Amino acid sequence: MTKIIGLTGGIGSGKTTIANLFKLHGIPLYIADDEAKAILYTEEVIKEVHQAFGDSIMTDGLPDKAKLSSVVFKEPEKLQMLNEIIHPKVKKHFKDWLDRQNDSPFIIREAAILFESGSYKDCDKIILVTAPVDLRIERVMKRDGVSREKVLERINSQWSDDKKAVLSDFIIENTNLDKAQKEVDRILKILKNI
Repeated sequence: MTKIIGLTGGIGSGKTTIANLFKLHGIPLYIADDEAKAILYTEEVIKEVHQAFGDSIMTDGLPDKAKLSSVVFKEPEKLQMLNEIIHPKVKKHFKDWLDRQNDSPFIIREAAILFESGSYKDCDKIILVTAPVDLRIERVMKRDGVSREKVLERINSQWSDDKKAVLSDFIIENTNLDKAQKEVDRILKILKNI
């Protein structure tokens, strides 16, 4: 049976970069955040999000990610509401995708909130990607064009690296790409024997 290797890290840790290093080795990669973004714009979810959050987060009949983010990252109960709409659908999509990967000994499931969503319980092993908070803030401000305050709101909505580390099998500090690549290679050797 195909093993599920969870890969997670806080916003700006560079988890997608690390996930893509595994993909270069031919490992099937599922990026949960990309699927969640796609699911947000399905007809069924547009209706649910509109009902739950009202007109203020809509632009031209669609959920506006910037408006939605400004609400959910300030109010934990609103973030939970959004997750309750999106995550069951992502979970089903992942299961369908996984069923098509049966010729692979393992896959990488990259998810920002692997622990917060409870999805880590379905993983055979977990890789945590870390980076210093200041570097993470700098990366996200540059990537998303948002303020330091907005990045900190998102960081504070996620579990701390210390809390995640306790439940992780491997930790990759993503501050130097060469070192990270060597760590990916080392982890791959171990995963091939599980």
